[in-house]
Amino acid sequence: MEEVTGAQLIAESLKSQKVEYMFGIVGVPIIEVAMAAQAAGIRYVGMRNEQAACYAASAVGYLTGRPVVVIGGSSDQNQETAGAFQEFPQVEACRLYSKFSARPSSLEAIPSVVEKAVRTSMYGRPGACYVDIAGDMVNAKVDRILSCCPTPPVSVADQGAITEAISVLKEAKRPLVIIGKGAAYGRAETALREFVEMSGLPFLPTPMGKGVLPDDHPNCVAAARSRALLQADVVLLLGARLNWMLHFGLPPRFNPDVKIIQVDLCAEEMGNNVRPAVALLGDINAIVTQLLERVHEDGWKYSSDTEWWSALKDKIAANAKISKALALQSTVPMNYYTVFHHVSQLLPPDCIIVSEGANTMDIGRTMLNNYLPRHRLDAGTFGTMGVGLGFAIAAATVEKSENSKGQRIVCVEGDSAFGFSGMEVETMCRYNLPVVIIVVNNNGIYSGVDPETWKEMAKMGDLTSM
Repeated sequence: MEEVTGAQLIAESLKSQKVEYMFGIVGVPIIEVAMAAQAAGIRYVGMRNEQAACYAASAVGYLTGRPVVVIGGSSDQNQETAGAFQEFPQVEACRLYSKFSARPSSLEAIPSVVEKAVRTSMYGRPGACYVDIAGDMVNAKVDRILSCCPTPPVSVADQGAITEAISVLKEAKRPLVIIGKGAAYGRAETALREFVEMSGLPFLPTPMGKGVLPDDHPNCVAAARSRALLQADVVLLLGARLNWMLHFGLPPRFNPDVKIIQVDLCAEEMGNNVRPAVALLGDINAIVTQLLERVHEDGWKYSSDTEWWSALKDKIAANAKISKALALQSTVPMNYYTVFHHVSQLLPPDCIIVSEGANTMDIGRTMLNNYLPRHRLDAGTFGTMGVGLGFAIAAATVEKSENSKGQRIVCVEGDSAFGFSGMEVETMCRYNLPVVIIVVNNNGIYSGVDPETWKEMAKMGDLTSM
Protein backbone atom coordinates (compact mmCIF):
# COMPACT_ATOMS: atom_id res chain seq x y z
CA MET A 1 0.00 0.00 0.00
CA GLU A 2 1.37 3.41 -0.99
CA GLU A 3 2.58 5.76 1.73
CA VAL A 4 1.49 9.41 1.76
CA THR A 5 2.20 12.37 4.03
CA GLY A 6 -0.35 13.63 6.50
CA ALA A 7 -0.87 16.69 4.30
CA GLN A 8 -1.63 14.48 1.30
CA LEU A 9 -3.95 12.33 3.39
CA ILE A 10 -5.89 15.40 4.59
CA ALA A 11 -6.22 16.73 1.03
CA GLU A 12 -7.18 13.39 -0.48
CA SER A 13 -9.65 12.75 2.35
CA LEU A 14 -11.33 16.08 1.59
CA LYS A 15 -11.35 15.36 -2.15
CA SER A 16 -12.86 11.92 -1.58
CA GLN A 17 -15.72 13.70 0.27
CA LYS A 18 -16.28 15.78 -2.91
CA VAL A 19 -14.82 18.97 -1.43
CA GLU A 20 -13.98 21.21 -4.40
CA TYR A 21 -12.93 24.54 -2.85
CA MET A 22 -10.50 25.61 -0.14
CA PHE A 23 -9.90 29.13 1.21
CA GLY A 24 -7.17 30.12 3.61
CA ILE A 25 -3.80 31.67 4.36
CA VAL A 26 -0.77 29.46 4.00
CA GLY A 27 1.98 29.35 6.60
CA VAL A 28 4.19 26.77 8.29
CA PRO A 29 3.22 23.95 8.51
CA ILE A 30 -0.16 24.32 6.80
CA ILE A 31 1.33 25.35 3.43
CA GLU A 32 1.91 21.66 2.70
CA VAL A 33 -1.82 21.00 3.07
CA ALA A 34 -2.67 23.76 0.58
CA MET A 35 -0.15 22.39 -1.94
CA ALA A 36 -1.47 18.86 -1.46
CA ALA A 37 -5.04 20.12 -1.91
CA GLN A 38 -4.17 21.65 -5.27
CA ALA A 39 -2.39 18.44 -6.30
CA ALA A 40 -5.56 16.51 -5.39
CA GLY A 41 -7.67 18.75 -7.65
CA ILE A 42 -9.14 21.10 -5.02
CA ARG A 43 -9.27 24.77 -6.03
CA TYR A 44 -7.31 26.78 -3.47
CA VAL A 45 -7.91 30.53 -3.01
CA GLY A 46 -5.30 32.35 -0.92
CA MET A 47 -6.96 35.13 1.06
CA ARG A 48 -5.61 38.15 2.95
CA ASN A 49 -7.44 37.40 6.19
CA GLU A 50 -8.48 34.09 7.78
CA GLN A 51 -11.79 35.61 8.85
CA ALA A 52 -12.68 36.49 5.25
CA ALA A 53 -11.50 33.03 4.16
CA CYS A 54 -14.04 31.42 6.47
CA TYR A 55 -16.76 33.78 5.23
CA ALA A 56 -15.94 32.71 1.68
CA ALA A 57 -16.01 29.02 2.54
CA SER A 58 -19.36 29.37 4.31
CA ALA A 59 -20.83 31.12 1.25
CA VAL A 60 -19.58 28.33 -1.02
CA GLY A 61 -21.30 25.90 1.34
CA TYR A 62 -24.60 27.71 0.83
CA LEU A 63 -24.20 27.97 -2.93
CA THR A 64 -23.13 24.36 -3.48
CA GLY A 65 -24.86 22.50 -0.65
CA ARG A 66 -21.54 21.54 0.97
CA PRO A 67 -21.30 23.32 4.37
CA VAL A 68 -18.01 24.70 5.63
CA VAL A 69 -15.47 22.42 7.30
CA VAL A 70 -12.65 24.31 9.02
CA ILE A 71 -9.22 22.63 9.08
CA GLY A 72 -7.04 24.20 11.75
CA GLY A 73 -3.39 23.63 12.55
CA SER A 74 -2.22 23.25 16.13
CA SER A 75 0.88 22.45 18.16
CA ASP A 76 2.76 19.14 17.90
CA GLN A 77 1.33 16.29 19.92
CA ASN A 78 4.45 15.87 22.03
CA GLN A 79 4.36 19.55 23.02
CA GLU A 80 0.87 19.62 24.52
CA THR A 81 0.72 21.43 27.91
CA ALA A 82 4.35 22.52 27.44
CA GLY A 83 3.55 26.03 26.26
CA ALA A 84 4.04 25.34 22.55
CA PHE A 85 3.72 28.05 19.91
CA GLN A 86 0.03 29.08 19.66
CA GLU A 87 -0.99 26.18 21.90
CA PHE A 88 -4.69 26.56 22.65
CA PRO A 89 -7.66 24.24 23.36
CA GLN A 90 -9.06 24.75 19.85
CA VAL A 91 -11.24 21.64 19.79
CA GLU A 92 -12.96 22.60 23.02
CA ALA A 93 -13.37 26.24 21.93
CA CYS A 94 -14.90 25.28 18.58
CA ARG A 95 -17.29 22.76 20.09
CA LEU A 96 -19.58 25.58 21.23
CA TYR A 97 -19.92 26.96 17.71
CA SER A 98 -19.93 23.90 15.46
CA LYS A 99 -21.85 20.68 14.92
CA PHE A 100 -18.71 18.59 15.27
CA SER A 101 -15.23 19.35 16.59
CA ALA A 102 -12.42 16.81 16.84
CA ARG A 103 -8.68 16.21 16.63
CA PRO A 104 -7.57 12.95 14.99
CA SER A 105 -5.67 10.85 17.49
CA SER A 106 -3.42 9.41 14.78
CA LEU A 107 -2.64 9.73 11.10
CA GLU A 108 -4.74 6.64 10.43
CA ALA A 109 -7.75 8.39 11.99
CA ILE A 110 -7.64 11.41 9.66
CA PRO A 111 -9.85 9.97 6.86
CA SER A 112 -12.59 8.84 9.25
CA VAL A 113 -12.59 12.14 11.16
CA VAL A 114 -12.76 14.14 7.91
CA GLU A 115 -15.56 11.88 6.67
CA LYS A 116 -17.54 12.39 9.86
CA ALA A 117 -16.99 16.15 9.76
CA VAL A 118 -18.28 16.40 6.17
CA ARG A 119 -21.17 14.03 6.84
CA THR A 120 -22.19 15.86 10.01
CA SER A 121 -22.05 19.22 8.24
CA MET A 122 -24.56 18.03 5.60
CA TYR A 123 -26.91 15.74 7.51
CA GLY A 124 -29.93 17.31 9.24
CA ARG A 125 -29.65 21.06 9.62
CA PRO A 126 -26.44 22.09 7.80
CA GLY A 127 -23.71 23.58 9.93
CA ALA A 128 -19.99 24.18 10.30
CA CYS A 129 -17.58 21.51 11.58
CA TYR A 130 -13.99 21.76 12.82
CA VAL A 131 -11.05 19.38 12.42
CA ASP A 132 -7.85 20.12 14.35
CA ILE A 133 -4.57 18.83 12.91
CA ALA A 134 -1.45 18.51 15.06
CA GLY A 135 1.61 20.12 13.46
CA ASP A 136 3.71 16.95 13.52
CA MET A 137 1.05 15.05 11.55
CA VAL A 138 1.41 17.18 8.43
CA ASN A 139 4.72 15.75 7.19
CA ALA A 140 4.60 12.32 8.83
CA LYS A 141 3.84 9.37 6.55
CA VAL A 142 1.11 6.73 6.62
CA ASP A 143 -0.63 4.25 4.31
CA ARG A 144 -3.46 5.75 2.22
CA ILE A 145 -6.98 4.74 3.37
CA LEU A 146 -9.98 6.63 1.96
CA SER A 147 -13.77 6.39 1.92
CA CYS A 148 -16.68 8.68 1.00
CA CYS A 149 -19.77 9.46 3.05
CA PRO A 150 -23.17 8.66 1.45
CA THR A 151 -25.55 11.32 0.15
CA PRO A 152 -27.72 12.80 2.94
CA PRO A 153 -31.01 10.91 3.36
CA VAL A 154 -34.21 12.70 2.33
CA SER A 155 -37.07 12.55 4.82
CA VAL A 156 -40.72 13.36 4.15
CA ALA A 157 -43.52 14.51 6.45
CA ASP A 158 -46.20 12.25 7.86
CA GLN A 159 -49.14 12.07 5.44
CA GLY A 160 -51.58 12.79 8.26
CA ALA A 161 -49.73 16.02 9.03
CA ILE A 162 -49.84 16.97 5.33
CA THR A 163 -53.62 16.48 5.32
CA GLU A 164 -53.93 18.60 8.45
CA ALA A 165 -51.76 21.36 6.96
CA ILE A 166 -53.88 21.54 3.79
CA SER A 167 -57.02 21.67 5.93
CA VAL A 168 -55.65 24.62 7.93
CA LEU A 169 -54.71 26.44 4.71
CA LYS A 170 -58.18 25.90 3.22
CA GLU A 171 -59.81 27.40 6.30
CA ALA A 172 -57.55 30.49 6.27
CA LYS A 173 -59.03 33.86 5.38
CA ARG A 174 -55.66 35.62 5.25
CA PRO A 175 -52.99 33.01 4.41
CA LEU A 176 -49.32 33.80 3.85
CA VAL A 177 -46.33 31.70 2.72
CA ILE A 178 -42.96 32.75 4.15
CA ILE A 179 -40.03 31.49 2.07
CA GLY A 180 -36.82 31.19 4.07
CA LYS A 181 -33.17 30.51 3.39
CA GLY A 182 -33.82 26.82 4.03
CA ALA A 183 -35.99 26.67 0.92
CA ALA A 184 -33.14 28.13 -1.12
CA TYR A 185 -30.57 25.76 0.40
CA GLY A 186 -32.94 22.82 -0.13
CA ARG A 187 -33.32 23.54 -3.87
CA ALA A 188 -37.09 23.75 -3.49
CA GLU A 189 -37.65 26.44 -6.13
CA THR A 190 -39.27 24.31 -8.85
CA ALA A 191 -41.82 22.59 -6.61
CA LEU A 192 -42.41 25.79 -4.64
CA ARG A 193 -43.18 27.85 -7.71
CA GLU A 194 -45.70 25.28 -8.91
CA PHE A 195 -47.24 25.11 -5.43
CA VAL A 196 -47.62 28.91 -5.11
CA GLU A 197 -49.08 29.29 -8.58
CA MET A 198 -51.45 26.34 -8.24
CA SER A 199 -52.63 27.35 -4.73
CA GLY A 200 -52.79 31.09 -5.48
CA LEU A 201 -51.23 31.96 -2.10
CA PRO A 202 -49.33 35.22 -1.44
CA PHE A 203 -45.71 34.77 -0.41
CA LEU A 204 -43.09 36.79 1.43
CA PRO A 205 -39.37 35.95 1.13
CA THR A 206 -36.91 36.41 3.96
CA PRO A 207 -33.70 38.25 2.96
CA MET A 208 -31.85 35.08 1.92
CA GLY A 209 -35.09 33.58 0.58
CA LYS A 210 -35.22 36.28 -2.09
CA GLY A 211 -35.04 34.81 -5.57
CA VAL A 212 -36.33 31.33 -4.71
CA LEU A 213 -39.30 32.74 -6.54
CA PRO A 214 -38.66 35.97 -8.49
CA ASP A 215 -39.19 39.20 -6.58
CA ASP A 216 -41.41 40.43 -9.42
CA HIS A 217 -43.69 37.38 -9.22
CA PRO A 218 -47.36 38.49 -9.03
CA ASN A 219 -47.83 36.57 -5.76
CA CYS A 220 -44.89 38.28 -4.02
CA VAL A 221 -46.04 40.67 -1.29
CA ALA A 222 -42.61 41.79 -0.04
CA ALA A 223 -43.60 45.43 -0.60
CA ALA A 224 -46.42 44.95 1.93
CA ARG A 225 -44.29 43.01 4.44
CA SER A 226 -45.51 44.64 7.65
CA ARG A 227 -49.19 44.34 6.79
CA ALA A 228 -48.78 40.75 5.56
CA LEU A 229 -47.09 39.65 8.80
CA LEU A 230 -49.47 41.56 11.07
CA GLN A 231 -52.76 40.47 9.53
CA ALA A 232 -52.09 36.92 8.30
CA ASP A 233 -54.19 34.37 10.16
CA VAL A 234 -52.28 31.33 8.80
CA VAL A 235 -48.57 31.30 7.94
CA LEU A 236 -46.90 28.47 6.04
CA LEU A 237 -43.30 28.82 7.27
CA LEU A 238 -40.87 27.18 4.83
CA GLY A 239 -37.31 26.83 6.09
CA ALA A 240 -37.28 30.03 8.13
CA ARG A 241 -36.82 30.51 11.86
CA LEU A 242 -39.07 32.67 14.01
CA ASN A 243 -36.10 34.62 15.32
CA TRP A 244 -35.48 38.38 15.48
CA MET A 245 -35.61 38.70 11.69
CA LEU A 246 -39.25 37.58 11.78
CA HIS A 247 -39.96 39.37 15.07
CA PHE A 248 -40.12 35.99 16.88
CA GLY A 249 -43.58 35.41 15.36
CA LEU A 250 -45.09 37.43 18.20
CA PRO A 251 -47.29 40.54 18.63
CA PRO A 252 -47.22 43.41 17.92
CA ARG A 253 -45.72 42.43 14.53
CA PHE A 254 -47.76 39.22 14.19
CA ASN A 255 -51.42 38.44 14.75
CA PRO A 256 -51.64 37.01 18.30
CA ASP A 257 -53.96 34.25 17.01
CA VAL A 258 -51.93 33.34 13.93
CA LYS A 259 -51.67 29.64 13.10
CA ILE A 260 -48.19 28.54 12.02
CA ILE A 261 -47.63 25.57 9.72
CA GLN A 262 -43.94 25.01 10.32
CA VAL A 263 -41.80 23.16 7.78
CA ASP A 264 -38.25 22.49 8.92
CA LEU A 265 -35.47 19.93 8.68
CA CYS A 266 -34.58 20.27 12.37
CA ALA A 267 -36.93 18.77 14.97
CA GLU A 268 -35.49 20.98 17.71
CA GLU A 269 -36.60 24.08 15.80
CA MET A 270 -40.27 23.12 15.97
CA GLY A 271 -42.19 25.32 18.39
CA ASN A 272 -39.45 27.85 19.07
CA ASN A 273 -41.22 31.05 20.22
CA VAL A 274 -44.58 30.03 18.74
CA ARG A 275 -46.20 26.61 19.02
CA PRO A 276 -47.09 25.43 15.49
CA ALA A 277 -50.63 24.43 14.56
CA VAL A 278 -49.03 21.81 12.31
CA ALA A 279 -45.39 20.66 12.29
CA LEU A 280 -44.01 19.18 9.08
CA LEU A 281 -40.58 17.67 9.74
CA GLY A 282 -38.34 16.80 6.83
CA ASP A 283 -36.71 17.94 3.62
CA ILE A 284 -38.20 21.23 2.36
CA ASN A 285 -38.31 20.21 -1.29
CA ALA A 286 -39.88 16.83 -0.47
CA ILE A 287 -42.53 18.38 1.78
CA VAL A 288 -43.45 21.12 -0.71
CA THR A 289 -43.85 18.33 -3.28
CA GLN A 290 -46.18 16.51 -0.87
CA LEU A 291 -48.25 19.68 -0.37
CA LEU A 292 -48.33 20.27 -4.12
CA GLU A 293 -49.60 16.77 -4.81
CA ARG A 294 -52.42 17.21 -2.28
CA VAL A 295 -53.42 20.61 -3.71
CA HIS A 296 -53.42 19.11 -7.18
CA GLU A 297 -55.58 16.17 -6.06
CA ASP A 298 -58.08 18.43 -4.31
CA GLY A 299 -58.17 21.04 -7.07
CA TRP A 300 -58.09 23.76 -4.39
CA LYS A 301 -56.99 27.34 -5.06
CA TYR A 302 -57.13 30.43 -2.87
CA SER A 303 -59.25 33.03 -4.64
CA SER A 304 -57.49 36.08 -6.10
CA ASP A 305 -60.48 38.39 -5.50
CA THR A 306 -60.57 38.15 -1.70
CA GLU A 307 -60.42 41.13 0.67
CA TRP A 308 -57.00 39.89 1.76
CA TRP A 309 -55.53 40.08 -1.73
CA SER A 310 -57.13 43.51 -2.23
CA ALA A 311 -55.66 44.82 1.04
CA LEU A 312 -52.20 43.51 0.16
CA LYS A 313 -52.27 44.95 -3.36
CA ASP A 314 -53.42 48.34 -2.05
CA LYS A 315 -50.53 48.41 0.44
CA ILE A 316 -48.04 47.35 -2.23
CA ALA A 317 -49.19 50.20 -4.49
CA ALA A 318 -49.04 52.75 -1.66
CA ASN A 319 -45.54 51.71 -0.57
CA ALA A 320 -44.31 51.66 -4.17
CA LYS A 321 -45.50 55.25 -4.56
CA ILE A 322 -43.58 56.32 -1.42
CA SER A 323 -40.40 54.51 -2.54
CA LYS A 324 -40.62 56.05 -6.01
CA ALA A 325 -40.94 59.55 -4.57
CA LEU A 326 -37.84 58.98 -2.43
CA ALA A 327 -35.94 57.46 -5.35
CA LEU A 328 -36.60 60.44 -7.60
CA GLN A 329 -35.40 63.04 -5.11
CA SER A 330 -32.45 65.07 -6.38
CA THR A 331 -30.98 66.09 -3.02
CA VAL A 332 -27.23 66.18 -2.46
CA PRO A 333 -25.95 63.94 -1.01
CA MET A 334 -28.27 61.30 -2.45
CA ASN A 335 -30.54 59.25 -0.20
CA TYR A 336 -30.36 55.46 -0.26
CA TYR A 337 -33.49 55.08 -2.38
CA THR A 338 -32.01 57.28 -5.11
CA VAL A 339 -28.78 55.28 -5.08
CA PHE A 340 -30.51 51.91 -5.32
CA HIS A 341 -32.99 53.14 -7.91
CA HIS A 342 -30.14 53.91 -10.30
CA VAL A 343 -28.16 50.78 -9.39
CA SER A 344 -31.20 48.54 -9.93
CA GLN A 345 -31.67 49.85 -13.46
CA LEU A 346 -28.18 48.70 -14.39
CA LEU A 347 -28.12 45.26 -12.78
CA PRO A 348 -28.48 42.24 -15.08
CA PRO A 349 -31.31 39.96 -13.90
CA ASP A 350 -29.02 36.95 -13.47
CA CYS A 351 -26.28 38.62 -11.40
CA ILE A 352 -25.48 37.50 -7.86
CA ILE A 353 -25.97 40.35 -5.39
CA VAL A 354 -23.81 40.50 -2.27
CA SER A 355 -24.81 43.14 0.25
CA GLU A 356 -23.72 44.26 3.69
CA GLY A 357 -23.81 47.29 5.92
CA ALA A 358 -26.56 48.78 8.06
CA ASN A 359 -28.92 50.94 5.99
CA THR A 360 -27.13 49.85 2.81
CA MET A 361 -28.17 46.24 3.34
CA ASP A 362 -31.59 46.88 4.90
CA ILE A 363 -32.85 49.31 2.26
CA GLY A 364 -31.03 47.44 -0.50
CA ARG A 365 -33.12 44.36 0.28
CA THR A 366 -36.27 46.26 -0.67
CA MET A 367 -34.86 47.99 -3.76
CA LEU A 368 -32.56 45.45 -5.44
CA ASN A 369 -34.58 42.57 -6.84
CA ASN A 370 -33.51 38.95 -7.18
CA TYR A 371 -34.93 36.73 -9.86
CA LEU A 372 -33.03 33.48 -9.35
CA PRO A 373 -32.50 31.23 -6.30
CA ARG A 374 -29.28 31.54 -4.28
CA HIS A 375 -28.41 34.78 -6.05
CA ARG A 376 -28.37 36.93 -2.92
CA LEU A 377 -25.81 36.77 -0.13
CA ASP A 378 -25.96 39.10 2.86
CA ALA A 379 -25.08 39.27 6.53
CA GLY A 380 -28.09 37.17 7.55
CA THR A 381 -29.10 36.27 11.07
CA PHE A 382 -26.00 37.54 12.86
CA GLY A 383 -25.74 40.79 10.88
CA THR A 384 -21.97 40.29 10.77
CA MET A 385 -19.96 43.19 9.36
CA GLY A 386 -17.14 42.27 6.97
CA VAL A 387 -18.70 39.26 5.22
CA GLY A 388 -19.31 40.97 1.88
CA LEU A 389 -15.98 40.65 0.08
CA GLY A 390 -15.43 37.07 1.24
CA PHE A 391 -18.92 36.17 0.04
CA ALA A 392 -18.25 37.87 -3.30
CA ILE A 393 -14.97 35.97 -3.75
CA ALA A 394 -16.78 32.71 -3.00
CA ALA A 395 -19.59 33.39 -5.47
CA ALA A 396 -17.15 34.49 -8.16
CA THR A 397 -14.93 31.43 -7.63
CA VAL A 398 -17.90 29.08 -7.97
CA GLU A 399 -19.24 30.92 -10.99
CA LYS A 400 -15.85 30.98 -12.69
CA SER A 401 -15.37 27.24 -12.27
CA GLU A 402 -18.92 26.12 -13.05
CA ASN A 403 -20.13 28.72 -15.54
CA SER A 404 -17.99 29.46 -18.57
CA LYS A 405 -19.80 32.78 -19.06
CA GLY A 406 -18.31 34.06 -15.79
CA GLN A 407 -21.53 35.42 -14.32
CA ARG A 408 -21.07 38.85 -12.78
CA ILE A 409 -21.04 39.31 -9.00
CA VAL A 410 -22.18 42.72 -7.73
CA CYS A 411 -21.05 43.56 -4.21
CA VAL A 412 -22.97 46.48 -2.66
CA GLU A 413 -21.19 47.69 0.47
CA GLY A 414 -21.66 50.33 3.09
CA ASP A 415 -18.40 52.27 3.56
CA SER A 416 -17.93 51.06 7.13
CA ALA A 417 -18.66 47.43 6.22
CA PHE A 418 -16.25 47.63 3.29
CA GLY A 419 -13.47 48.68 5.66
CA PHE A 420 -13.66 45.40 7.59
CA SER A 421 -12.35 43.27 4.70
CA GLY A 422 -11.24 45.87 2.17
CA MET A 423 -7.86 44.22 1.54
CA GLU A 424 -9.65 41.29 -0.08
CA VAL A 425 -9.94 43.51 -3.17
CA GLU A 426 -6.35 42.42 -3.82
CA THR A 427 -7.50 38.77 -3.71
CA MET A 428 -10.17 39.53 -6.31
CA CYS A 429 -7.60 41.18 -8.58
CA ARG A 430 -5.02 38.43 -8.11
CA TYR A 431 -7.49 35.75 -9.23
CA ASN A 432 -9.09 37.99 -11.88
CA LEU A 433 -12.57 37.43 -10.41
CA PRO A 434 -15.65 38.96 -12.09
CA VAL A 435 -16.71 41.20 -9.19
CA VAL A 436 -18.05 44.76 -9.28
CA ILE A 437 -17.91 46.59 -5.95
CA ILE A 438 -20.24 49.50 -5.22
CA VAL A 439 -19.48 51.39 -2.02
CA VAL A 440 -22.36 53.46 -0.67
CA ASN A 441 -20.50 56.14 1.26
CA ASN A 442 -22.53 57.81 4.00
CA ASN A 443 -19.35 58.94 5.78
CA GLY A 444 -19.48 56.53 8.68
CA ILE A 445 -21.78 54.13 10.50
CA TYR A 446 -25.45 54.90 9.86
CA SER A 447 -25.45 58.65 9.03
CA GLY A 448 -21.89 59.64 9.96
CA VAL A 449 -20.94 63.34 10.11
CA ASP A 450 -19.88 65.77 7.39
CA PRO A 451 -16.29 67.11 7.21
CA GLU A 452 -17.19 70.56 8.56
CA THR A 453 -18.92 69.09 11.61
CA TRP A 454 -15.90 66.87 12.23
CA LYS A 455 -13.57 69.88 12.10
CA GLU A 456 -15.75 71.79 14.57
CA MET A 457 -15.78 68.79 16.91
CA ALA A 458 -11.97 68.63 16.73
CA LYS A 459 -11.79 72.24 17.97
CA MET A 460 -13.73 71.26 21.07
CA GLY A 461 -11.05 68.93 22.39
CA ASP A 462 -10.11 65.26 22.38
CA LEU A 463 -12.24 63.46 19.76
CA THR A 464 -12.06 60.18 21.67
CA SER A 465 -14.08 61.70 24.50
CA MET A 466 -16.96 62.93 22.31
